[in-house]
Formats: sequence, structure tokens, C-alpha cells
Amino acid sequence: MTPTAPKKKFNPILLQVLLISGGIHLIALFILGGITVVRFVIPDDAQFEEPAQTEVEEPPKEVKIEIRPKAAAQPQALRKLRMKQVGNISVATVDIELPSMEESFSVSAGLGGSGGGGLLGGAGGSIGLGMSDVNVFGLKTRAERILFIIDTNRRMVTDEKGGLNSYRVIKDEISDMVGNLSAGTLFNIMLQDHRRIKLFKPQLVPAGSEVHQELIKWIEAVNADASKPGLEGVAGSVWPKLSTFQDNEMQKSVSWGHGDNDTAFMTQVALEQSADAIFMITGYHRGFGNVVAPPSEKQLASWKKYESGKEYQDKLAAFHQEEPEMRQRVANELAKINAKRAKDGLPPRVLRNHANDVRGNARELELDWKHSHPGGGPGHTDIEPRHVEEYFKQVMETRYLNREQQPPSLNVVLFLAGDEVYEKRWQDELKSYVRFFRGMSRIIRGEDEIKSARSAKETKN
Repeated sequence: MTPTAPKKKFNPILLQVLLISGGIHLIALFILGGITVVRFVIPDDAQFEEPAQTEVEEPPKEVKIEIRPKAAAQPQALRKLRMKQVGNISVATVDIELPSMEESFSVSAGLGGSGGGGLLGGAGGSIGLGMSDVNVFGLKTRAERILFIIDTNRRMVTDEKGGLNSYRVIKDEISDMVGNLSAGTLFNIMLQDHRRIKLFKPQLVPAGSEVHQELIKWIEAVNADASKPGLEGVAGSVWPKLSTFQDNEMQKSVSWGHGDNDTAFMTQVALEQSADAIFMITGYHRGFGNVVAPPSEKQLASWKKYESGKEYQDKLAAFHQEEPEMRQRVANELAKINAKRAKDGLPPRVLRNHANDVRGNARELELDWKHSHPGGGPGHTDIEPRHVEEYFKQVMETRYLNREQQPPSLNVVLFLAGDEVYEKRWQDELKSYVRFFRGMSRIIRGEDEIKSARSAKETKN
């Protein structure tokens, strides 16, 4: 019989040790697990603190943008740019041609429409550094190259218009405007007497205090003596020759001194001065008026035949025989008038016509002839207004548009006597004329109105 192994008893002490050890391990695991959760699982900002305040920005209001079709660009001036003169600028008299920086320009009907836009505005490739605000008797513009044309003819200093006193106002207005131009602005003054002109400078010159003082002295002598009005016998005055075309029939007609050709002639003379803005202060303007061409060969032949006839020659001889007597009568009458005016403290009277125009002076003084002039002449050929406008389009295309420059604006101040007749159709023609050149016009009557119309002195640049 195989002996049976005795059963081993479980040691109670060992059991207690194992239980204690297991408990300790469980406690350690619990502690370590808690530390791990605290350090790595729960984020730092999960603290019981008040959250930081956040500034709420409202979204911008809805902006509606209207998109319009692109219009033809307009020349724009740098309106906010100003130059302050810090000293006198003395520059030699040179003909300045600024480089072109503009896009090409186009012309619509009558040149009164808008031209194409330029990169920097202004005319002639201007960069706008010499832009000035100009305000002459209430006519305003902004330009960099300015030409002032002042009519010096006898009609500007007649009694009905205030005589030499009114003309002084005109000279002061232009002098003040030149004195208020920006230092970089180019300008010139042109005196006009029918077709004779006299320039302040050979070409446009920069504005500045020195040249302004020179202008004041120069313009002081203009129409300062009632016995020597206008440019009659004035040194340095010339009859200019138009230079835009070499051989052009219309230019030849405009150069012919009859009809209303004087206005068309002076318009082209002004356009040939390369200005941005032109101001005409004149005592006669009816727009382009009635521009005429010289007589045809047939008209000349017919006139020569009539002029050589005995009846005409007898009348002409009688007139010439009486002419010296009438010349003396005019002188005596004018001396009598001026003697009375001197006692009243008034300046001498200025007649509207040239001193040598015996017929015109006798008519103004209401002196009758015994044997009047037979009159007449070979006649002329009227030119249709549309042909005149077409011609001036060609002038501006040649002198400006082909050089990528914008034609100048042309503005007219018309100085009339208080009761001088100026028909509505003449007013309409004047308005049409300035619209054609993108300009403005103003009619001023008499001494009081021209004084109150002054505006240059208050214009600052």
C-alpha cells in the first residue's frame, strides 16, 4: 500500500503579507493615476476664474457701389496742389515747350465737346506744377499757360464807357491777376488795336514778383494820354502775320482787313501763342461775325470801270477839296469840347475813330459835309459760318491736337457803354463763339459796372 503524502497547510502569515502588499500597490497606483490626470489631462485654464472680457467688433455697414459705363476721360487739373512763392525768381526769356505727357485727345462737334483725357491734366503735356486759379472780371478757369489780350482801341476809352478812368480799372485787374499767379505759371500780355499788337514779352514767361513789377510799369503807359490812345504810333507795335499754314485760302481771307475779319484774325493770332487759357478784354465782339473773302476778279473789274467814270471822279475831287477844311473843323470842335471839359475837371474827349479818319470823326461830332465821299468799293465774298468753324478746327488740329495737346479755352469780357446797342443776334453769336472754344463770356456796361466786376485781386494761389 502506497503511503499518502500529507496535505500542506497554507501559511496565514504569508497570506497577510500578500494582502498588505497588494493593498499598498493599489493605493500607489491610485495616487500615481490621479497625479497623471491632474498634470496631463485637465487643462491649466480649467480653473474657477472669471473669463477675460472680449471686445466685439461690429461688421462694417453695407456699401453699395454703382458701376457706370466708362466715360471719355477729361483733362483734370491737380486741384489740391499749391506752390508758395518763397522768393523772387528771375528767369531768362526763353520759349518754353513742356514735354508732352498726355494721351491723345479727340475732338467732338464744334470743338465745344470734351476732349480725351490726359494723364495729369492741363494742356500741352503739363504736369500741373504751375497751375493757377484765374479769375478775370468774374470769368474763372484753372491753367498753367495764360494769355491776356487787352483791346487798346479808342472805343475802349470813350466817354460813354468812362474814359481813361475805366481803362485804369482794366489795367489794374490784369496786373493784380498776374501778381496772384503761382510762381510756376507762364503768362503774357498782348495789347491789341484792330490788327496791330504789342506783346509784353516775346513769349510766355514765368510769373514772379520781379516780372510783376516790370508789368506794372509797362502797362502804366497804355492809354494814359487821351491824345495818344491805342497803339497809334506806339513803338514796338506790329501787324503780325499768321503762321499756321503756308498756303491756305481761308487764312488769306482771314488776313484780309474787311468785314468782321479782325475778330477771326486776332483769334488765330491768340491761338498761335501756345496758351492753355486765353482772356480777351475788348470793346467789340460779335463772335466770328461776317467773315469775308477779298473780291473776285470779276468784282474788281466791275469796280475799276465804275471808279474811273466821270461822275464818280467829280464827286471824289469835290470831297478831297473840302477835306482840309473839314479836318480843321474837327480840330476846332474837339478843342472847344476839351476846353470846357478842362474847366469841369474832366480829361480830354477821345473820339472813336483814328485821328486821320476825317469822315469818321466828322460823323461822330455831327459835322455835315458840303461834298461827301462818293463811297463804294469792289465788294467782297461772304464766307459761310460753317466754313469758318471748319477752318478753325483745322487750325487747332494743326497747332494742338496733332501734338497731343488740348486746345486752349477762349474767354471774352465785352466792355460796352451803358446805353450801347448790342442786338440779341450778336449776343447769340458771342455765346456760340466761346462755346466753340470751351470758354465763357461776360458783358459789362459802363464805369460803375466794370469797377464792381473786379475779381482778380481776391484770387489767391
